[in-house]
Amino acid sequence: MKRIIESVPNFSEGIREDVIRDIVDPIKDIPDVRILDLSSDKDHNRSVLTMAGNEGGLSKAVDLLFSQAIKHIDLTKHKGEHPRMGAIDVLPFIPIRNVTMEECVEFSKKIGQQIASKFGIPVYLYEKSATLPERENLANIRKGQFEGFFEKIRLPEWKPDFGFAEVHPTAGVVAVGAREFLIAFNINLGTDNIETASKISKAIRHSSGGLRFVKAMGVMLEERKVAQVSINLTDFRKTSIFRVFEMVRQEASRYGVNVIGSEIVGLIPNDALLDVAEYYLRIENFSYSTVLENRLAEVE
Repeated sequence: MKRIIESVPNFSEGIREDVIRDIVDPIKDIPDVRILDLSSDKDHNRSVLTMAGNEGGLSKAVDLLFSQAIKHIDLTKHKGEHPRMGAIDVLPFIPIRNVTMEECVEFSKKIGQQIASKFGIPVYLYEKSATLPERENLANIRKGQFEGFFEKIRLPEWKPDFGFAEVHPTAGVVAVGAREFLIAFNINLGTDNIETASKISKAIRHSSGGLRFVKAMGVMLEERKVAQVSINLTDFRKTSIFRVFEMVRQEASRYGVNVIGSEIVGLIPNDALLDVAEYYLRIENFSYSTVLENRLAEVE
């Protein structure tokens, strides 16, 4: 069976459709890589690309991705609701088939060296690839964002893992690493009060005493005039998506606010949605094989 690694690069452009096409389209011609999803958000001014392939194909894809992003994205002119520190802001690798996490860690290091040497962009290893405990959490690395990194990178404790301690003038820095599957899950509130979204985010995220495996922040969707709780769920098997949703709904009710919708950015595992169906429908004796398509896959 084939070796398959998933990669989900986030890049700092979600408004200019022609630029997004120019960044992503060259990857379509790489034989050993398949684009699975592309999600762009104008308020965040950010795009999330989901692709999968083997090491050789992904190496070529990363090379093209950075070449195009550097050409089109200038962070000195970039504004958006989502925090960012690089034109390609974060580049994770996730083992999918016949690849171990340890192999993804080694691959991420190889890619990090490639990026730093070819493009002159400082690279920080994060999550499972982190060289220091304080670099495991992406939020710690990104703190200060692009504008703050020109001072931050001079500090001894923030010397890059690869590349010189000098921020690329327009493309910033990038975090590269191996990690488990992550669900990007956003919940929209029936209010334009960003403070409410921020308070709810603080209540649910693990770093503030909330749910384990949850990262969250409040953002404002200016185009819709809606406040949003933007969530990264790092282990849906241990903290389920329905539990996160219910806690947000309960917290929102404290402020007299309703949940008006939610969205998935990128892709989501089948099991995560089956958990939601089982919980809300209260299905007895429910299993993975209850779903027709899953049962067919088992007998093929």
